[in-house]
Amino acid sequence: MLRLGIMFKFRSATIDDLALLRHWDEQPHTVASDPNDDWGWETELLRSPEWREQLIAELDGRPIGFVQIIDPLLEDSHYWGEVSANLRAIDIWIGEADDLGKGYGTEMMRQAIDRCFAAPEVSAVIIDPLASNMRARKFYERLGFSFVENRTFDEDFCAVYSLDRNAWKGVVQPR
Repeated sequence: MLRLGIMFKFRSATIDDLALLRHWDEQPHTVASDPNDDWGWETELLRSPEWREQLIAELDGRPIGFVQIIDPLLEDSHYWGEVSANLRAIDIWIGEADDLGKGYGTEMMRQAIDRCFAAPEVSAVIIDPLASNMRARKFYERLGFSFVENRTFDEDFCAVYSLDRNAWKGVVQPR
């Protein structure tokens, strides 16, 4: 669904993206949003579990960002703990600071949400920005996500948000 005149191509992240993802993972804006995470790229890029998609978003063939979509019920580390069936969780980031503030994150997230809800059984999408990251929280709220609870995941104090299918259908999508 094209909304902002920006159309990303999502492709699977592969081991060939290792250097790019390591670089993006070290950028100050990325570290600030996820300071305690170790993605284990060397291992994870070689795995393709049925419960996860790791995607590179490209604009006109240029990598812009990363999107991970998981089924939190089936995910093997049980990061999300006890969750309902038929959910998806999204992680998203823009790789380079120069690409921030151009609407890319908004459109990447919209396309990722559409991708989640393309599966008819998916009832909601969940996310977990740092509770202190008010910019990210407002971003998700503008997309229709509702605050659920504050929760500590490993070392990070996060704000859990949810977007159910019916709320997404009702979100006014700017043109």
